[in-house]
Amino acid sequence: MPEDAPSNGDAPPEPAIGPFRRVSEMQAKLHRWAAADPGRRFDDLFNFVYDPATLLVAFDRVAGNRGANTPGVDALTVALVEEHLGVPGFLDDLRARVKDGSFWPLPVRERAIPKPGESGKVRKLGIPVIADRVVQAALKLVLEPIFEADFLPVSYGFRPMRRAHDAIAEIHMFGSRGYQWGAGRRYRGVLRLDRSRGPDGSGARSGQGQAGAGAGEGVPQGRCAHRARRR
Repeated sequence: MPEDAPSNGDAPPEPAIGPFRRVSEMQAKLHRWAAADPGRRFDDLFNFVYDPATLLVAFDRVAGNRGANTPGVDALTVALVEEHLGVPGFLDDLRARVKDGSFWPLPVRERAIPKPGESGKVRKLGIPVIADRVVQAALKLVLEPIFEADFLPVSYGFRPMRRAHDAIAEIHMFGSRGYQWGAGRRYRGVLRLDRSRGPDGSGARSGQGQAGAGAGEGVPQGRCAHRARRR
C-alpha cells in the first residue's frame, strides 16, 4: 500500500458475533472435523465448555426446560437467578469455578414420581441444582456434535430432533416390507415384528412386552431394525 494512501477509518466496524451464532459455528466446526476423520482425537475442548458464549447458551437451554423453576438442593430456580442474582454475575462466577477447577457438582434432590401406566409404582427422579444443569448443558453443546458424527441414521436414542416414536415408525416401515426380526440395544429381548398391531398393520413386540406407538412401554431407543432379517 502506498504510504500516502488514506486510511479506512470511516468503514463501519464488523458486527460482533452473538453467543448463539458463535456456539453454532463452534459446533459446526467440531462436527465437520469429526465427520472428516473418524479416528481424530479431540484433546483441547475444555476451553469451549467454560467459554462465556457456551455458558450463556447453556443457561438459555436450562431456562427453556419445563423444570427451570424446580429447585435442587440449594433451593435456587432460574427465576431466582434472573431476578436476584443476575444472569451475568451467576455465569461469571460459574465460569471462574469451572475454569480454575474449583467447581464441584452438588448432590441431586431426589423426588419420587409415578410411573406412567403402572398403578402405585414410582421411580426416583434426580433434580440437579441450576449451576450443575448449566455445566451439563455446556458439556452437551461441545460433545454432541462430535459424537453425532459417529451415529448411524437408524440410531434414535437421546439424539437431537429425534425421539423414540420415530424408531417405532421405522419399525412399522420395516414390518410392512417383510422384515420379521430386529435387534435393539437397551431393549429387553429380541424384537419381533407383529403385523397385527399399528396403523399400517405392522407392530413390534417381544416376549417380555409390546411396543406400540401410543403405549409408551418398551419403546426402543437405540438402533432399531438395523440388523433386521428378511423373511
